[in-house]
This record gives sequence, C-alpha cells and structure tokens, in this order.
Amino acid sequence: MQSQFQAAINQLCSEKNLPKEEVLESIKAALKTAYKKDYGNREQDIEVDLSDSGENATIYQVFTVVETVEDADLEITAKEATKYEKSVKVGDVVRVDVTPMEFGRIAAQSAKQVILQKLQESERKIMYDNFKDRENELINAQVHRVQNGHVFIDLGKIIIELPREAQIKGERYFAGQRLKLYLDKVIKTTKGPKLLISRTHPNLVAKLFELEIPEVHQGLVKIVKIARDAGLRTKMIVESTDQKIDPVGSCVGQKGVRIKSIMEELNGERIDIIQNPSSQEKLIRETLSPAEIKYIDLNEEDGILNIFVTEDQRPLAIGKRGQNVRLASKLLEFEVNIKNFEELDPEKQKEVLSKEEAKASESTNDENVSEESPEVEDIHELELDKETMDALIEANLTQIVQLKGLSVKDLSTIEGISEESAQAIYEKLSQ
Repeated sequence: MQSQFQAAINQLCSEKNLPKEEVLESIKAALKTAYKKDYGNREQDIEVDLSDSGENATIYQVFTVVETVEDADLEITAKEATKYEKSVKVGDVVRVDVTPMEFGRIAAQSAKQVILQKLQESERKIMYDNFKDRENELINAQVHRVQNGHVFIDLGKIIIELPREAQIKGERYFAGQRLKLYLDKVIKTTKGPKLLISRTHPNLVAKLFELEIPEVHQGLVKIVKIARDAGLRTKMIVESTDQKIDPVGSCVGQKGVRIKSIMEELNGERIDIIQNPSSQEKLIRETLSPAEIKYIDLNEEDGILNIFVTEDQRPLAIGKRGQNVRLASKLLEFEVNIKNFEELDPEKQKEVLSKEEAKASESTNDENVSEESPEVEDIHELELDKETMDALIEANLTQIVQLKGLSVKDLSTIEGISEESAQAIYEKLSQ
C-alpha cells in the first residue's frame, strides 16, 4: 500500500472524529473478504495484520496442529507446521503467511472502498444525529426545485421530497421559496436518515403559535387540542394558566395581527380559536359555532354525538363541504351527526321549547324594552348584491335575526360568502 493511504486514513479519522482502530479493523475485514473471494475459500480461517501506518498488509491462514488432517482448510500436521515454526506440537495454532505477490493492488482498492464507505456512514450518522434532535420541531427550509408536481426541499446538507400528502392543497411551490416545515420523525435506514416532513400536520400550527405568540411560547397559554383541514381551516382549543390572560385574545392579537401572520404562512388557512370551556356541553356548542344548537344527544359509549338544529342553522353546523362538522368530529373525538330539530322525539321537542320560552320570558322581565324602531326582518332590506343574496337564500338564511350576532369570521363560513361579502353583511347589520 502507498503512503497516501495512511494520509487518507488520518484525514478521515481527524475530520469525521472516527477512532483510527475502527477504520483499520474495517479495512482488515475488507481485505479478509477480498482474499477469500480471489485466492481462498469461505472455510478458511484468515487473519490480516496491518502495520501501524496502515501501509502494509500481511495475510495469514490459521491452522490447528493435528496428528491426522481431516480438514485441509483448517488443520495441519506437526511435520508440515515445522516449515513455518520451529517448535510445534499437536493442539498448537500456526499462522502461515499466504500474502499473494500482487495483493498490494487489491489491498489498496479494498482500503479505498472502506474509506469511502466510512465517509458515507459518518455523514449519515452526523445527519441522523443532527435531525433526530430536531424531531417534533419547526424547521426552516427552501424549495430546491419543482419537477412534474414533485417538490424537493433543501435542508442544508440534504435534499428530500415533500410528499404530496404532506403538501397544503392549493399551495403553489417554486424554486427558492422559503417554507416552515414540521419535522415529524427521523428514521434510520441503510441509505441514510429518512425525514418525515409535513406542511399538513396539526402540530405545524401548534409550533407556529409557539413561535409567533409569546404567551404560548412562555406556557401562559396552552394549546389543548387541534383539528385541521390543511389549507382550508383549523379549529384549536386553548386555555390560560393565568386568569389575567385571555387565551383567545392572546392568540388572535389586536385587530387579528398575530393570527394573520400564521394564516399567511399556511397559505391563508382560517383558524378558529376556542377557549377551553368548563363543561362538555359548552365545548360542543363552541366547536360547532356559529350554528345555534337546539338539542345535544351524546352517547359516549358508542361515541356518537347527535346534534339537533333548526333547518336554517343546518348549513352553518355542517359548514362548507362538511368542513365544520368534520373538524368538530376530530376535535370532540365523536361521530357527529347533524339532524333537523323535527327529527327529535316530540316530547323532547316540547321540553326544549318550554325551556326556551321560560328563558325568553326571564330575559324580557329583566331587560328594559327598547323604544327604537322595529328591526327590519327580511334580508332583502339589507340591499346586498345579488350573488351574496343568492348565497344567503341557498343557506336558508332569509331573516335578519338569523344573522344578528354573527361575526365577520362566522359569516364567511357560509357557503358562497367570501370574507369581503361577510364584511359587507356585517357593516349592513351594524347600521
């Protein structure tokens, strides 16, 4: 072997922080395999000696001294053994130098392969250790290239594909684009670490709130649970560890400035923040907001939650393309069914209506009756554009009283109502 081999080993050990003994042992193993393949056979007991510098290799075949040879690959007679060692007896072990004349070339080639292999293993280990420590965290990345719908992400020393199922629906990617990704898991494989990255994981939302909202980062506001329809809508339950802190207000920010930056990072995804209530019933009602629920029928044993609403509230409860009820089901961990109030048992209907009448009566007695002019009842009086009117009528929202109390966010959940239209409705209602 040449002296440049020694230099290569020393450089490898120094740069990659590898023990020199480990590298030399790997080279020995490679030389042993190479010898058996080209000059010997698998049955032979072969040992390899390397000089301290690693420049010179000697191949030995190991024999046990016996009276009668039964296995020529492993045994040798005492008479034959004396050719290699002066004093031997039965039971001794003899090493015979069998290094081929041209073995230097093979040794150099094997050593080169080992060095390359060790370099690869070292790089993979460093990469694995580096990313393993960042599991369940946000990582900043850059789009390397987009090819036939496949998105490749540059993470510094590694380029990996962002799977289609981990891409936000409707989000466009381009080379050089900077993204925040959620690193779910790092799996060790023979080809190097496999990184499971995502733009759709619910924890991406949680980590963005930790990054952008000081109260969440400090643990003053806790994220209890998240249900997500990536790219479209997220429902998130939060609670405060300090009574002085409003968890919803902290997450939304003044005029929505805090939550807006998070929504922009998520390609405009809407985020509903729900304060963790004291009762399960209140949580159910908050989760299905803005719909007004008439009656809740929960079968915890079967995991089924039947929600009864009036016909005009049904579209709000279900949401666009079933989004509201689907997210509520994820958040509550029940199968949620939206039913018409008329489907409820007649006796229970009477009970619900009776309670509502009693509550309304109490409210009337406690409050002073306003002397203002009566409210306009029909939505046509709001003088909205035709497209908005058609969307409201399609959703069975034909009376102003049905829209009163709804926020711009609530109004925009109605099928066919954009945020701009929702703002226009809200302003009309406020006049």
